Amino acid sequence: QVQLVESGGGLVQAGGSLRLSCAASGRSISSYTMGWFRQAPGKEREFVAAISWNSGWKNYADSVKGRFTISRDSAKGTVFLQMNSLKPEDTAVYTCATSPYPSISESISERRYDYWGQGTQVTVSS
Repeated sequence: QVQLVESGGGLVQAGGSLRLSCAASGRSISSYTMGWFRQAPGKEREFVAAISWNSGWKNYADSVKGRFTISRDSAKGTVFLQMNSLKPEDTAVYTCATSPYPSISESISERRYDYWGQGTQVTVSS
């Protein structure tokens, strides 16, 4: 069993920044991929970013490239999402998730993730 808890969401103006954190606890998850997804009201959940624990690769959705940065602290079992130059269309509930699949090509697929957090709300005003 793996537990994931997100924090750092809030209300910011367009152009502002937020840093989200995701803390993992419970069963050890060596070699697991960590990802961030988001879902706006009335919309499908979409991939945002992912990072591997072993190889160090990172993957980003086209909509956030150059603005968001994913990072990790393996010793503490924590993953971060630094969000800069925020836009109103970034407004959503952001959720972290864990995947046993190590490949970058599979990191964008929601069905490859097995444990999910409850999410944290990010609201960007125009």
